[in-house]
Amino acid sequence: MCQPPTKEDRLVRIIIIGGAGTIGKAVSAALSDRHELVVAGRRSGSVHVDIQSRDSVRDMYRKVGTFDAVVCTGGEAYFGPFDTMSEQDLALGIESKLLGQIRLVLLGQSLISEGGSFTLISGYVFDDPLPEATSFAVANGGVEGFVRAAALSLRRDLRINAVSPGLAEDSYNQFAPFNPGRIPVPMHTIGSAFVRSVEGSRTGEIIRAW
Repeated sequence: MCQPPTKEDRLVRIIIIGGAGTIGKAVSAALSDRHELVVAGRRSGSVHVDIQSRDSVRDMYRKVGTFDAVVCTGGEAYFGPFDTMSEQDLALGIESKLLGQIRLVLLGQSLISEGGSFTLISGYVFDDPLPEATSFAVANGGVEGFVRAAALSLRRDLRINAVSPGLAEDSYNQFAPFNPGRIPVPMHTIGSAFVRSVEGSRTGEIIRAW
């Protein structure tokens, strides 16, 4: 007897922005055996995109054509002392990690397949801030608020979630001095959190991979 197609069968083409980065590689590894991945990045990937540019995001979607899911694992923000942080430093996180990801959704919502999904990235420093990471905390909080609100308004059965990774194992040596006592999160745990968003049915949720 023929089996009806499952949701996983329909989600076959996924754009991964930042797929060549530390977290992006883990996400790509977790999804690549079941889906067709289009890896995009500012300097790497099969398609180049700068999420801070409306024209660049539009051009990415035009080049990719049909797609069923968008996963973003990138976005920049200032990391440094609070007492020397300028408005321009703070604006980097707002323009890149916050507005850049919002831009992916606003410009992609009419192009993505019906029933498709957007998975954005926030991060643990919103819930557990670090002294050097104010810009990241601001951007992460904005991303999470956007996800919860956008889930109420997206049409065509579209879904949206955010994954909030903890301190990634592969980044531990770099950031351990700023995270005393924090246990690193295995890369496969972070990758699995993105799988839960892409292949599951949830929407408007913050999936914490700590």
